[in-house]
Amino acid sequence: MMICAAGAVLCGCSQKDPQLGKAPVDKIVKAMTLEEKAMFVIGMGMETPDNGQTAVVGTTEDLVPGAAGTTRAIPRLGIPSIVLADGPAGLRINPTREGDDATYYCTHFPIGTLLASTWNQELVESVGESMGQEVHEYGVDVYLAPALNIHRNPLNGRNFEYYSEDPIVAGKTAAAYVRGVQKNDVGTSVKHFAYNNQETNRTANDARISPRAQREIYLKGFEIVVKESDPWTIMTSYNKLNGTYTSQRRDLVTTVLRDEWGFKGTVMTDWYGGDDAAAQMHAGNDMIQPGRASQYDQIVNAVKNGTLDEADLDLCVKRILNLILRSPRFKGYAYSNKPDLTAHAAVTRQSALEGMVLLENKNATLPLKNVKNVAVFGCTSYDFIAGGTGSGNVNRAYTVSLLDGLKNGGYNVDESFKSIYEKYIAEETEKAKAANAGDPLAAFLPVPRPTEYLPTSAQIASAVKNNDLAIITYGRNSGEFLDRTPADFELSAQEKTLLKNVTDAFHRAGKKVVVVLNVGGVIETASWKNIPDAVLLAWQAGQEGGNSVTDILSGKQSPSGKLPMTFPVNLMDHASSKNFPMGGDAKIYFTERRVDVGEKDVDYTNYEEGIYVGYRWFDKQNMEVSYPFGYGLSYTTFDYSNPTVSNDGKTVTASVTVKNTGSFEGKEAVQLYVSAPASSLDKPVKELKAYAKTKSLKPGEEQTLTMTFATADLASFDESKSAWVVDAGTYKFLFGASSRDIRGEATAEVAAQETKVNDVLK
Repeated sequence: MMICAAGAVLCGCSQKDPQLGKAPVDKIVKAMTLEEKAMFVIGMGMETPDNGQTAVVGTTEDLVPGAAGTTRAIPRLGIPSIVLADGPAGLRINPTREGDDATYYCTHFPIGTLLASTWNQELVESVGESMGQEVHEYGVDVYLAPALNIHRNPLNGRNFEYYSEDPIVAGKTAAAYVRGVQKNDVGTSVKHFAYNNQETNRTANDARISPRAQREIYLKGFEIVVKESDPWTIMTSYNKLNGTYTSQRRDLVTTVLRDEWGFKGTVMTDWYGGDDAAAQMHAGNDMIQPGRASQYDQIVNAVKNGTLDEADLDLCVKRILNLILRSPRFKGYAYSNKPDLTAHAAVTRQSALEGMVLLENKNATLPLKNVKNVAVFGCTSYDFIAGGTGSGNVNRAYTVSLLDGLKNGGYNVDESFKSIYEKYIAEETEKAKAANAGDPLAAFLPVPRPTEYLPTSAQIASAVKNNDLAIITYGRNSGEFLDRTPADFELSAQEKTLLKNVTDAFHRAGKKVVVVLNVGGVIETASWKNIPDAVLLAWQAGQEGGNSVTDILSGKQSPSGKLPMTFPVNLMDHASSKNFPMGGDAKIYFTERRVDVGEKDVDYTNYEEGIYVGYRWFDKQNMEVSYPFGYGLSYTTFDYSNPTVSNDGKTVTASVTVKNTGSFEGKEAVQLYVSAPASSLDKPVKELKAYAKTKSLKPGEEQTLTMTFATADLASFDESKSAWVVDAGTYKFLFGASSRDIRGEATAEVAAQETKVNDVLK
């Protein structure tokens, strides 16, 4: 026996056994038996006779309790286990540990949709850096984030984790996030690769998508993050693509991801993803999590019967070994278990400000002026939502409610409603918990929001008399396993009644009403947005949410967030709504699979809209929307001037000067859209190609923003040629404050280009 490189662990290794870190990786692979290789590519959740473990979601008790999983150690070769833990709004581990009085809380940062709404890559990178510091100090090696699937439809239950309906925003935001996290010498796992655009039957749904829509919409963001941030790992999605699980498609995982894009890292499954471990190894999906004995058998038997080349398995093993070599645990990092949570709370509070979107602001209602006494309505004002549920949840120490945020900001909040609301919310919550008692996955699901409480006329009249202003907060939450419903998209009858009753009463007294939306995804706004005096889309801002909202309401900072998706007038206006589960099969499928009975939008989903997702569709149809993509108001105004563009055949360079023409300091996010010349391909009216955000401009101050991108990025994908094709001609470059508020235009001549790629993904 001897001390091996896996740590101070006695093992039965021979002095002749090569040790990871001392011997070349190829030599380590050569020294492994087939059985060791098959075991190694499967996570530690696997139930095996030698360790008696069972596949339990979210437990790695020996290393970091509450982490999602670990890799398998082989002590005789000096190979330790490394730890994988959930994100993406903050690290998800257990806050308490058996026999330990210490707490291990993590910071709940703003949700992905809010981060994307900042349109500020530097800010997102700084938030990622704080996240990565917690990952590092809590002994985790790979952070299972970010998530950047496209907002194909507003009802996707997991949209709160994702970024945008546009692949440029999604990819650039994710790339910034990855760069920030990985500054801490820990890895990320970019997910869910790919087409994970619904939660209904997500473990077996067949996404039927054309190669063009895949290339231009659903893969483009992943391509950007791979090329611009070099993530350590990629996580494949649960769903199928055109009949085959993504983790089992060699054309996706090897041909496109590795050969075309140059990805050098490790690929892992989502937890229990796929159904054929040997096919996953052949595809180049290196690691299977959390692992099952049947998967070990599939791999060993496939190698022995010749249906899996052992060289494919060896390559997967090698890539996992290279991941372990990069990890803090292998390098012996002495993690402290004491990240700077106070500093990170400040990061959370400040970063959230740039992602909040001011939707309405009649007569400059905001920022609040001459307001001291505030009446707060709506259950969510007293029970603020930090973020979504499932693996995207964070075990945090606290969540600041709007009530407490207003108090912290120096406002006098009408206390007469506090006990009423708190008692009502507690009763409603207990009812919901009782209804879900005995459900083993209940902890992953959002507790249903209380039916909105309706104060009496006398209570509202008293509030009008004693207060300067009313604030109503509406909340929506969602998470893994289930998609939202059309009813969740609409305001309920009670919510509409509350809005009418409060605004009627306050307006009769010449007083104003502000609505705050504490939501994770898009809701209907067209029918009611003109009733209140202001509407602030606060999203879900993490644990400091109430403080962040108050900072915006009070004018501590001007809102500069803009929508990374369209708010439609009606849910069915989205082209994808024809082919999306609208409250169909609500059963949760996780470790098991649904029996395929050929049910549309459950067993399979046809992406008939092709590339026409979000604003591309609404522009093509010239359809009215409630709020367009890229929209967001400010407390000040901005003027755009001197739009210019040049193209040298390799790079497009565009610039515009932005001047603050108002009386409030603020930032402006400028969006660069491109309209292509006539083509044999059906093309969108315009497409986002770049964006930039000014610094905080004082009144009268101006800044020239310059945006660059490759000329080749003007291409569309021509399936008949299996090529990216740039048509020759005059291109219009549109500088916008939103997709429907173009402030400047320039043109440039572009020569034809064509770039062949592999004819795959069918």
